[in-house]
Amino acid sequence: MKLIRHPNVIRFYEVMASRTKIYIVLEFVNGGELFDKIASKGRLKEDEARKYFQQLINAIDYCHSRGVFHRDLKPEKLLLDAKGVLKVSDFGLSSLAQQVREDGLLHTTCGTPNYVAQRYVINNKGYDGAEADLWLCGVILFVLMAGYLPFEDANLMSLYKKIYKANFACPPWFSTSAKNLIQRILDPNHSTRITIDEVIQNEWFKKGYKPPIFEEPDINIDDIDAVFDQLVHLGNLVVERLEEQLMAPSSPVAMNAFELIATSQGLNLGTLFEKQMGLVKRETRFTSKTPTLEIISEIEATAIPLGFCVKKSNYKMKLQGEKSGRKGQLAVATEIFEVAPSLYMVEVRKTKGDTLEFHKFYKNLSTALKDIIWKTGEEIKEEEVVVNGTLNNGG
Repeated sequence: MKLIRHPNVIRFYEVMASRTKIYIVLEFVNGGELFDKIASKGRLKEDEARKYFQQLINAIDYCHSRGVFHRDLKPEKLLLDAKGVLKVSDFGLSSLAQQVREDGLLHTTCGTPNYVAQRYVINNKGYDGAEADLWLCGVILFVLMAGYLPFEDANLMSLYKKIYKANFACPPWFSTSAKNLIQRILDPNHSTRITIDEVIQNEWFKKGYKPPIFEEPDINIDDIDAVFDQLVHLGNLVVERLEEQLMAPSSPVAMNAFELIATSQGLNLGTLFEKQMGLVKRETRFTSKTPTLEIISEIEATAIPLGFCVKKSNYKMKLQGEKSGRKGQLAVATEIFEVAPSLYMVEVRKTKGDTLEFHKFYKNLSTALKDIIWKTGEEIKEEEVVVNGTLNNGG
């Protein structure tokens, strides 16, 4: 849950421990279960069911992008907040991408019999976590609109045969487009079954669609947006290298010892947990011995082909993605600091957009800049660990 921060997933705030207990602080969701709505109404109208299904797919797609597969989705585990916003909860049976075996599949049989994914779970031959979750989403959509389960039988083996063959029928009040989508999700043929990306592009799904609104963390890089906005209003945004040389200060901001210590990760115990969990940072840095104007030029030359609009102000850059990602357009800010004569540190921060997409962008950026990078953030961290280990051992 520390990997997932999505408006349709119950929020994980903190974990604490005493000698005998572990305390997990979660978001307070007081609107009850989606199951209660079905139990009281019998079934939901198509527009209302679609609204919840859209939020569910948004959440699950985001989880999958983080390598998290829920595996036990059902209306009882979909909560509603005071405003009626859906929140996916209970990741007790979820798995991480690291649990996938050499065959690329998961093998733990789990879930609720009436909901379980088709042949993979039942035949114990392994299954794709993303496909299993989408199957569960299809069953949930059916339940929301029908008021009952698509697969039901008192005998467990008979139930499994129905699921294996996808033997179900949609009630007559389902619209043709809704029926077609459900049949494509609960398709017994693995090769023709619809994917989440295709669901998101489906016309029935897109009707009245509202993208999720993400909370962006406060980013303070000397109020970089204000700097660029001011330059645009003044009409003197630096574009040409000659203008850069005339307008820019003679050197980047010099970092003092205290500021250097502040960037160190070596004494932050949280990084031990984050490294183990594979969390992606919202910022990183690298050092370079290349002249600053060349660094700026190389970053610009790399970012533009990747689909970014580039704005420059002195030794700061603002890179704005043109395409919309999972959390809107990715925006990245960079700033160059002078650590020592002819040694510079370049800080790269995500200011908007998806953190995983930022990580992929930085990998592409660092690969393209390999000739000017002296040390990456990971190499800097490794040195810090060695230094701090030596200090802690009395060295």
